[in-house]
Amino acid sequence: MNKTIRRASAFALLLVLALLVRATWVQFYEGQALADDNDNRRNAIETYSSPLGNIIVAGKAVTGSARTQGSDLAYKRTYTDGELYAAVTGYASQAYAPTQLEGIYADLLNGTDSRLKTVMDTVTNQRAEPGTVVTTIDPGVQKAGYDALGDKKGAAVAIDPTTGKILAAVSTPSYDPSSLTDANTAGTAWKKLNADPEKPLTNRALRQPLPPGSTFKLVVAAAALEDGLYSSVDQRTDSPNPYPLPGSTRTLDNENASAPCENATLRVALRYSCNNVFGHLAVELGQDKVRAMAEKFGFNDSEQDVPVRAYPSVYPKDMDDAETALSGIGQFDVTATPLQMAMVSAAIANGGKLVSPHMVSQITNSGGDVLENYDDGADTKEIVSSSTAEQLQSAMQTVVDDGTGTNARISGATVGGKTGTAQHGENNSKTPYAWFTSYAKADGKEVAVAVMVEQSNAARSEVSGNGLAAPVARAMMEAALKG
Repeated sequence: MNKTIRRASAFALLLVLALLVRATWVQFYEGQALADDNDNRRNAIETYSSPLGNIIVAGKAVTGSARTQGSDLAYKRTYTDGELYAAVTGYASQAYAPTQLEGIYADLLNGTDSRLKTVMDTVTNQRAEPGTVVTTIDPGVQKAGYDALGDKKGAAVAIDPTTGKILAAVSTPSYDPSSLTDANTAGTAWKKLNADPEKPLTNRALRQPLPPGSTFKLVVAAAALEDGLYSSVDQRTDSPNPYPLPGSTRTLDNENASAPCENATLRVALRYSCNNVFGHLAVELGQDKVRAMAEKFGFNDSEQDVPVRAYPSVYPKDMDDAETALSGIGQFDVTATPLQMAMVSAAIANGGKLVSPHMVSQITNSGGDVLENYDDGADTKEIVSSSTAEQLQSAMQTVVDDGTGTNARISGATVGGKTGTAQHGENNSKTPYAWFTSYAKADGKEVAVAVMVEQSNAARSEVSGNGLAAPVARAMMEAALKG
């Protein structure tokens, strides 16, 4: 064999070896990545080859699966009362990545979660029967909030303070997740929903923090009592009216000019929502102490999972004294979700202890065996002392009985609350946000609620926490106490 042939043979052999190495690499090292690629249609075919597991509310499935026609995707997801529960379930789509509980528990619901596999599934390498997600949602409370919000743009969250169970998570305007499930029609619905200026796909209950306004005064009051700045909600404060903002020519005025806010007690200041008192308190305490209390309640937590990841509510840093004063009334750069403000009321109602909020009670396999129980594992943290909690409860009751929150009264129940009207836009040029956070107790049952109305048809002069948000909270609390 001559030299040229030997070289050609060696080169050909190297090419064959390179092909073998590449094929081995693709099969054993890149195979899983290719299999998991979102653009690999085989994954969608496999996921929708059989019915998905269900999401359960009060013992009934609010999801389902329907046979498709003329598609290689044999089944598609369906929803019962889809708009009502969209902020809870999210959607499972043949065309788009799943969201909310559908996304978090996608493996459980499509049968690929390793905890679902039986011995026979492992031997045959078959996909297991899908599991089930059991929520904490109370359908009566959810519907009460949804109906009460009506055509308003806003959100509401209800929590059982003693267990941390989220009884309702409502966001309006909503959308029907069923419109996004079929690959053939999802694209048109997706474009329409994303072009809607009302942003129905936004989960306002958990994922849209906005200025909480005067509802944040509860956090400042808690900080003042815990710090010992004032020993009681009935001790008079040192609060000039109006309060001159430090380093500024501006003053912090009150909505009600005739309210008895000068040197008012915390009870009176909460009852009349006195800006001068809480602006001055924030400066007296200092932003670090106010922030520390806010963070105990859950602000600035970037890992708030319920199990849906909530956007962090924010209490800012590096403020001057004037900005600190504004932060004391829930303005400047303070933001909160309805979930966060419901947590504030829940902790106060529960004697100062916050049980971790969660909207999933347990997950099970197809046979009903519990794979994980979230009710048993809920953490409890002491936010404020029982004494501080009792005083704040009493002051919040005064707000509802005789103050700015009278629309939340419920016959036969003990109700405490706090209104808020947060400025919106430069120089408050846009319609303010209306807030209400509250708790109610009756016959051994308890509930904490927060409502935010971002926009409504009400005239600007009629926008208030008591006028727009408190009736929604009342409807939800009544439903919870009856349930």
